[in-house]
Amino acid sequence: MPAPLLLIGAGGLAREVLAAIRSHDRPQWTPLGFLDDNPDRHGRILDGLPVLGPVEAVDDHPDAAVVLCTASTRDQRSRQRIRQRLGLPEQRYATVLHAAVSLAAGTEVGPGSVLLAGVVVTAPQYIGAHVVAMPQVVLTHDDAVADDVTLAARVSVAGAVQIGPGAYLGAGALVRESLVIGAWSLVGMGAVVLSDVPPGEVWVGNPARRLRSVEVQLR
Repeated sequence: MPAPLLLIGAGGLAREVLAAIRSHDRPQWTPLGFLDDNPDRHGRILDGLPVLGPVEAVDDHPDAAVVLCTASTRDQRSRQRIRQRLGLPEQRYATVLHAAVSLAAGTEVGPGSVLLAGVVVTAPQYIGAHVVAMPQVVLTHDDAVADDVTLAARVSVAGAVQIGPGAYLGAGALVRESLVIGAWSLVGMGAVVLSDVPPGEVWVGNPARRLRSVEVQLR
């Protein structure tokens, strides 16, 4: 029998995660509803499920798994911060894979991660915890994706790339092989990355160059 699941967040990504869960003929999860800190959303119905209350209402459902459905270039640390607030053990976090994901045999995906439709991993690798990979992301051989990374739609990563914790790669970004994308960095939409991106920097353009520092604390 599918296990109960709470979706944290009630925005567009949460709806996409719900659609990924429902994409399976035999779903692993039974979604109970959404939790969101915005009181204006409480009591609303989204795609057939209620917004049950604030994030702390997770305590009302001790048997339910949890998945964090937040991602924004304006707040790269949202998932990390929610985890710290909740203080849940890692085994409470659900990993959600759309039915149209293609993972090479032997690929491991960490707890709390979400891979949406069309994500392709071409050779076995480890994808960290609480990673979000949006539609049509491609990861090739020997990549390493750390915890809390966000990969927006159509990001393509060549082989042997290391993506540090909390990095955010914008839609359509391309990354050349054997590079390092630093922790909590931000790569802009459509950027073509041909050299290492240092931690905590925003890089944009073709070829990608430094624009400024990321407006988040690095600690």
